[in-house]
Amino acid sequence: TKAKNAQEAHEAIRPTDSHRSPREVARHLDADQARLYELIWTRTVASQMESAALERTTADIIAQAGARTLDLTATGTVVKFDGFLALYREGKDDDDEDEESRRLPAMSAGEKLDKREIVTAQHFTEPPPRFSEASLVKRMEELGIGRPSTYAAVLAVLQDREYVKLEKKRLVAEDKGRLVTAFLESFFKKYVEYDFTADLEEKLDRVSADEVDWKQVLREFWADFSLAVDATKDLRVSQVLDALDEMLTAHIFPPKADGTDPRLCPTCGSGRLSLKMGKFGAFIGCSNYPECRHTQPLSGEAPQEGEGTRKLGADPETGLEVTIRDGRFGTYLQLGEGVDGAKPKRSSLPKGLKPADVDLETALALLALPRPIGVHPEDGEPILAGIGRFGPYIQHGKVYANIEDGDDILAIGLNRAITLLAEKQSKGRGARGGATAGRNLGDHPSGGAITVRPGRFGPYVNHGKINATLPKALDPDQLTLAEAIALIDAKAATAPAGKTARKAPAKKAAAPKAKAATTKAAKDGDEPAAAKPKAAAKKPAANKPASPKTAKAKSSAS
Repeated sequence: TKAKNAQEAHEAIRPTDSHRSPREVARHLDADQARLYELIWTRTVASQMESAALERTTADIIAQAGARTLDLTATGTVVKFDGFLALYREGKDDDDEDEESRRLPAMSAGEKLDKREIVTAQHFTEPPPRFSEASLVKRMEELGIGRPSTYAAVLAVLQDREYVKLEKKRLVAEDKGRLVTAFLESFFKKYVEYDFTADLEEKLDRVSADEVDWKQVLREFWADFSLAVDATKDLRVSQVLDALDEMLTAHIFPPKADGTDPRLCPTCGSGRLSLKMGKFGAFIGCSNYPECRHTQPLSGEAPQEGEGTRKLGADPETGLEVTIRDGRFGTYLQLGEGVDGAKPKRSSLPKGLKPADVDLETALALLALPRPIGVHPEDGEPILAGIGRFGPYIQHGKVYANIEDGDDILAIGLNRAITLLAEKQSKGRGARGGATAGRNLGDHPSGGAITVRPGRFGPYVNHGKINATLPKALDPDQLTLAEAIALIDAKAATAPAGKTARKAPAKKAAAPKAKAATTKAAKDGDEPAAAKPKAAAKKPAANKPASPKTAKAKSSAS
């Protein structure tokens, strides 16, 4: 690789023996594992092969069409030597390659070509394609930004913080990303310039090579950066919004086809639209607020209907209208309208799903939740997927597990659901209103299921209200029903005696006797009054173990 500090990237994943071809090991692996091994094996072997020899070529073709002579042009790449391409060819970001990347057959000047087919196609000039993950990394390499060990982390941060999203393998800027970029370019312009970042990367490389002192590099950076931070502390929110509004004008207020002012409020007709900040983030609002309450998202698309309601279509089963609405707690879906005071069926949108991307098919799938995923292999109980108050979840009995970012509530499968449930149970939480469901071993002869469960002090078996701890010699994963029944029966047989012993502690019973003996000795045989044991209770020192011996000594002396 030509990237700087490539040695800092992680070690390559490669086969332990390159002589083990994918065909040989395929019989020992499942389909996904075999595909992964084939990918690793082919890339490893291809990396040791000769480079391919490609020649960018423009072919001018002269064609006769009756009395006319046509000049045709074909551009593309001619493969002179396959090299590693004979084994492995990198996948493309787009299925349709442009003219420059099409491969031409080998040809020579003056060669006569046979006409096979004439295809007429219309082409329009298109804007440059958006970056893919691969092309963005390539561009960062060209600019000297980042290193092989940090590229993956950079891409992960961009998506995790919702600065960008992937659409058809292309990175598309989100509104949050545009706002952050506009803010940095307005108030920290120096620190987001390509040259500054590349220069800082060079200094960090020198630090890692022990050529410069890291403290000196940090001091040089912090001296100017701290001043820039201090300068923003005195800014008012209105100043920041004005700066962002000006920088994002082309995105927020694109020119209209009819030539009218894009900032003119469509509701009141006199107000000016500008960037505003609210409880749930940035939005576009009217300058005549509160008289005019027109709002719209940063994308510049106003709601299609009043009150932010959009019709998606009718449910084919019930015929009820499916709508997407803006509510007090965010956007939600609704099926029909309430009848006779009954609430219509509703569903919130999963995190990451934009209202503009919701169609009728997606809405019906969300309204149909919770949906069955399958049955748990351990107890045969159903596993459900749904959306609750705290977001998407997986349910198995009384165990609830949250769905992680990246998992689709509408597409998550049985294996992934079982994994999430197991992870939730391993943390000791997950059951609402009780302990985890555990693994069902079978029924007790007297009736009722016996389960083995993870507990705070180790695994145990449960039958109704009886819990029996597993001895260390027994493996909870290998525990049989017969062993569990024996543990439950043994615990049930000893439970009453244990409860009796706990109810009769000896410490408090001995104290009144000691007080009575002391009082009796003091009165030389007279019966103690009922109030004196209460008075003695106020002096804990009189209840020491030595008191009875002293009382006996005094009694014998008398």
